Amino acid sequence: MERISRGPGALTAQRLLGMRRGLEKESLRALPTGALAMTPHSRALGSALTHPNITTDFSESQVELITGVHRAVEDCLTELQDVQQATFGALGEELLWVSSMPCGLPADDTIPLGYYGSSNVGQSKTVYRRGLGHRYGRRMQTISGIHYNWSLPDVASEDYFGLIRNFRRHAFLLLYLFGASPAVCSTFVAGRQHQLQALNAHTMYLPYATSLRMGRLGYQSDAQASLAVSYNSLEGYAYSLHGALTTPYPAYQLIGVQSPQGQYLQLGTSLLQIENEFYGTIRPKRVIFPGERPLHALRERGVEYVEVRLMDLDPFEPVGINAQTMRFLDVFLLHCLQTDSPPDTPEEIVTLSHNQQSVAERGRQPGLMLERGDTQIALKDWGHTIVQEMRPLAQELDAAHGGTLYLQALDGAVRGLDQPDTLPSARVLQVMQRDFNGSFVAFVRAQSERLKRDTLATAVSAENAERFKMLAEASWADQNTIEAADTMSFDVYLKTYLDAKRLIAKAA
Repeated sequence: MERISRGPGALTAQRLLGMRRGLEKESLRALPTGALAMTPHSRALGSALTHPNITTDFSESQVELITGVHRAVEDCLTELQDVQQATFGALGEELLWVSSMPCGLPADDTIPLGYYGSSNVGQSKTVYRRGLGHRYGRRMQTISGIHYNWSLPDVASEDYFGLIRNFRRHAFLLLYLFGASPAVCSTFVAGRQHQLQALNAHTMYLPYATSLRMGRLGYQSDAQASLAVSYNSLEGYAYSLHGALTTPYPAYQLIGVQSPQGQYLQLGTSLLQIENEFYGTIRPKRVIFPGERPLHALRERGVEYVEVRLMDLDPFEPVGINAQTMRFLDVFLLHCLQTDSPPDTPEEIVTLSHNQQSVAERGRQPGLMLERGDTQIALKDWGHTIVQEMRPLAQELDAAHGGTLYLQALDGAVRGLDQPDTLPSARVLQVMQRDFNGSFVAFVRAQSERLKRDTLATAVSAENAERFKMLAEASWADQNTIEAADTMSFDVYLKTYLDAKRLIAKAA
């Protein structure tokens, strides 16, 4: 077999075996009726501020389950299953909603914000979420997904940015193959303009949609659309984000930072309150030190891994993703890294946005054409070309691991390209219409009940039960320590944390 050597460094077996991945899964807590659970995050789960595996995302009703970093796909999945099983043990009658699109939602301003205690860092997390609610509405923030964190040894920041540029060019293929949100509960779009069609009295959909989560009704922002972030270099990327983090934005200035009563409405009036507000399909990341700004960490020490953010929860999979999908992501990201990656342009950035919307809203439409450069190409043809280019890399991975699982993952993608009816987005609509009279909530509720039943049918090992009990207790002790250590007022803390000087690397 010919050794693949294009791109940043030769792919030796040792290097391929050094590939790392981790998962972050978001899920709403729902009542048996399919309505949002309004209860606080269970104390038995530990502190959402400090627990290493179980926290909350935007809402107090939205758990986030986090794994460590793993060499093996199976080890990563096993840890996520263990964390999820521990979570179910504290939910009582509540369900973990298995769809990316929300369950039945109450009035927007009653959706509870995540609460992280009385420390300055805890309060800032809640204020940040309050700001998101004012800027985009709380409903949008209840959308959930599964993030894939990925790294390979000996990859420079420049090469990670090459990967990111190619990922953005080819991300349509992931939306097509793994999108699983073609329908929504009507409460999600109540009072909003949309192009969705009624599937029944309480369900809206688009017949060829793959991922409404990643379409115009999902994680999108008109304000951020004005932010044409370039991924041509760490310096350029950092410069774009620095401006968005420090320049006042008129619409957010109108909201103000504090209410007349003194409640903080948002962290600040810039286009982005903090780095995490930037909605990208993929992010360059670096583990940060306590209190450090993420942008400073990137500038100071470079890119450590990438975070893939466009994956829907698969309602047919126990933890929202399976091993074959993870292996496809491994090869896909490796292909993005190893393939020539020309600089992006403002024109290309606009084109990529159009392609994303087209595939999210009508990806399974027969003959769908996408924009590639100055021409148009059929999604199916472009997809087949990419998968074919990935095959030598899958062979390398299979040789390193001893097996054929990576090639099998590509074979699954070929089937999806040739048989759109087998895709998760198509299966969701098929089962919804066949078994649940077109009801999104009834379908997801049934899948969520099945997940809970199957999970609780497996006994928790004594070792895991003790481990998660100790993690929860330790997390509360850690939160108490943080709260006791605060010496400055929240006003002073916020001013200090948001100081633009803290975004700049020392070397700069």
